[in-house]
Amino acid sequence: QVQVVESGGGLVQAGGSLRLSCEASGSPSTFNAMEWYRQVPGEQRDLVASISRGGTPTYTSAVQGRFTISRDKNKVYLQMNSLKPEDTAVYYCKADHPFAHGLHYWGKGTQVTVSS
Repeated sequence: QVQVVESGGGLVQAGGSLRLSCEASGSPSTFNAMEWYRQVPGEQRDLVASISRGGTPTYTSAVQGRFTISRDKNKVYLQMNSLKPEDTAVYYCKADHPFAHGLHYWGKGTQVTVSS
């Protein structure tokens, strides 16, 4: 059974840094793309950063230059620097099935709060 578990959220002052971690377990194969999303209450869940199985990263413009996504097989990390209050959200990790297109798995999320 596949499980996706995030960790590393917390409370930080504006300008500070946090590192989120996510591990997807339960598959003998490397997951396809792994992604970080974030969601504020009452709003849709938005893509923050994605990394392919081969390690190619992409970022939404709001975090470009401040956040860095990386991975080690089925573990993915999000280094968040120069945090802003508008980065406050629940951050979710998503792992795409190694072979089945359209099949993916979500974690339960980790809260990131940036105080001004």
